[in-house]
Amino acid sequence: MNTRRNHGAQRGAALIAGLIMLLLFTLLLSGALTLSNVSLQAVGNAQMREEALAAANTGLELKISQDFTAVPAASTTNVDINNDGVVDYVAEIAEPVCIQATVAQALDPSSANLPGMSSTTWNTVWLIQSEVANVANGASVRARAGVRVLLSDAQYQTKCL
Repeated sequence: MNTRRNHGAQRGAALIAGLIMLLLFTLLLSGALTLSNVSLQAVGNAQMREEALAAANTGLELKISQDFTAVPAASTTNVDINNDGVVDYVAEIAEPVCIQATVAQALDPSSANLPGMSSTTWNTVWLIQSEVANVANGASVRARAGVRVLLSDAQYQTKCL
């Protein structure tokens, strides 16, 4: 009779041990899914930031490709990152600022110079900033670029001083 009692007690212990193992596997699987979801969100955020940075750099490149020293003014550039015909980001480019100027090496005198005019040229450094904010995904980036531009003395006097 003792044999039957031990045999019944073992069946209950196996059931409890099985339930504990099932609970542990469930917790382990739940933790893995949560970690996977957090990693996916982090990768998505990094992608949105990189897209916003690319949009800001596109705005800077467009500003630099123009003669921005003629009329240094703030501007706005629409950027379509994925080329689907829909504006994805709007880059706000601040007014370019002349931050440094040094006299360039002397050039050969030109016959076009009239008496009283200066033939001095200036190496100028301009700071251009672009800021992008996307309301849809919350990405926000500010990019800066320094650009060297060679200006005549007359341009330097009106644009950099």
